[in-house]
Amino acid sequence: MGKKFKFFCIFFSCLFLIFGFSNLNALAENRDFLNLKLEFLDEYELTDNNYQDTVIGGFSGITYNSEKDIYYVISDDRANLSPARFYTLKIEIENNKIDKVNIKNVTFLKDTNGVNYSKNTSDTEAITFSPKNSLFITSEGVYKTKKSPFINEYSLDGKLINSVKIPDRYIPREDEKKGVENNLGFESLTIKANGTMPQDPFRLFTVTESALVQDVNLNNPETILRSRLMHYVINPIGEPVLIGEHLYIVNNPELGVLYNGVSELLALPKEGYLLSLERTFGLRGYGAKIFQLVMGNASDISNQKTLGGDINNITPIRKKLVLDLQKLGIKLDNLEGITFGPRLTDGSQSLIIISDNNFAKEGKQKNQFLLFKLT
Repeated sequence: MGKKFKFFCIFFSCLFLIFGFSNLNALAENRDFLNLKLEFLDEYELTDNNYQDTVIGGFSGITYNSEKDIYYVISDDRANLSPARFYTLKIEIENNKIDKVNIKNVTFLKDTNGVNYSKNTSDTEAITFSPKNSLFITSEGVYKTKKSPFINEYSLDGKLINSVKIPDRYIPREDEKKGVENNLGFESLTIKANGTMPQDPFRLFTVTESALVQDVNLNNPETILRSRLMHYVINPIGEPVLIGEHLYIVNNPELGVLYNGVSELLALPKEGYLLSLERTFGLRGYGAKIFQLVMGNASDISNQKTLGGDINNITPIRKKLVLDLQKLGIKLDNLEGITFGPRLTDGSQSLIIISDNNFAKEGKQKNQFLLFKLT
């Protein structure tokens, strides 16, 4: 025992001398992250402009139904060009390439009165397929018509089933400086399901694209990077329950970036782990980064009235860069949606990212699909 103890003392002493205390702490922290790698496989552009009298575009979120091998894609045009809607897509993947993207159907969302949403009453941004064979969809809200953000559950034929209660601190008010910023609300949504039956509980996550109004301190520009992530449990009986709220710090913008924020989340198979998509726009055009998130040990901030002050007592969600998409050597569009797809021929997991073309004039932007292998 004495010789072994002496050996370990010498070993760790050498480590401290070589790496230093801070590096050892970093090594210990890195052990909490999964060993993930994203390999870029292919790019595809959907050039169709119209489908069943609707304008194709504004693809802000995508989700996968593995049983039917189809995808649901939400459009975010606020019902201005066509009614609030999602498209059903078939994405053909052959030899690790996207062979074809076919639109199979368009479904109009119904409001509480069972009719199509009126213009500028919703800004649907994220969509995720649930074990209940339903879709959860977010809206950022529309300031022009004073419509609040929402997280709603819809049937596959677009009928409203239920609404997830959002805390009042997220709801904008004219007489109070609080709530999500205009067009910077719930761009993201993902589900983590561990059960085997449709009636089993599952988890729902969303994060604000940027900081809430009350969390921004104009004397400290970094406070705009302090987003809030909400963690719900959806039960078969009763209303969805908010069980956690955590600080998510958006990446510091690089030189020349005019805008950056969180555009999507994707739950990983391992409990407590997510991917996030952060999208940027600036003098170099669009950019995007994929981060791995570790939820464990993050502080609950549901009682924090503001994040505009000192946050040294708050443990944020930990992040690790997985891939900087600007290094792929392709021109990126306005990437906003991310989902898993089917297994590839070698058994590895496929991952697809899509862009919102902002309904720009032809040639200005595109409906871009990017295919990756996740290992």
